[in-house]
Amino acid sequence: MEGIQTTIKYTGPEDSIGVIKVGGYIDTTTSSELERSLGSLLKKNQYRIIVDLGDVDYISSAGWGIFISEIKGIKENNGDLKLARMIPEVYEVFELLEFHYILKAYDTVEEAVDSFIKEGGGVLATARPREAAAKETLVTQAQPVTAKPSKTSVVQEIEEEKAQEKVREEDLTVDDHIRAAVAKYPNIGAWQLKKILKTEEYSFTNIGWFELRRRLKMLGLSSKDSRMKYSAEQD
Repeated sequence: MEGIQTTIKYTGPEDSIGVIKVGGYIDTTTSSELERSLGSLLKKNQYRIIVDLGDVDYISSAGWGIFISEIKGIKENNGDLKLARMIPEVYEVFELLEFHYILKAYDTVEEAVDSFIKEGGGVLATARPREAAAKETLVTQAQPVTAKPSKTSVVQEIEEEKAQEKVREEDLTVDDHIRAAVAKYPNIGAWQLKKILKTEEYSFTNIGWFELRRRLKMLGLSSKDSRMKYSAEQD
């Protein structure tokens, strides 16, 4: 049974951004493969890096430790390490450990790429030569392991959508739908709430996982207790 698969590709202006796509799970057994992929980019002075975690259903402390240990050196070289497409279970651990204060996370790889471009004013100063980057793709795979972690894998259903940078006119309507859904279903988690909002009852409100979490915090409804209290107040 395979534990982890990593693939490196380049994207962005003049292939100036390295994207590590990871599949499987990251623990003490498999984290060395991720570390090797990350190290291969840093050795080439590639400091603008995105890690695509859309196909990862578990990250242990060893995996998180790799990101945290490298981020300081990357930023000292005017770069950044950004995470994309985390499934809800992985993101909840990421947020619980308060890594969102250190690492930026995005719903999609495209959003992470756009953020690099905006930070670089449209062109990234340390762009890699297109000829070299076009020829280079690294694929690594860990040795088979006997068993996966006991944590149940989930189907990746995160909707791809562009990050909102300005408050839009329809925001009030979206927040109203969120409040109404919370009042009716206070016991459900944010992931289930996201699905309910996409139904006809709430005008098929399509909102990304990270955006929903952000709005719940702004509304004071990020915890189950706060949602239960809000629901009781509406009766």
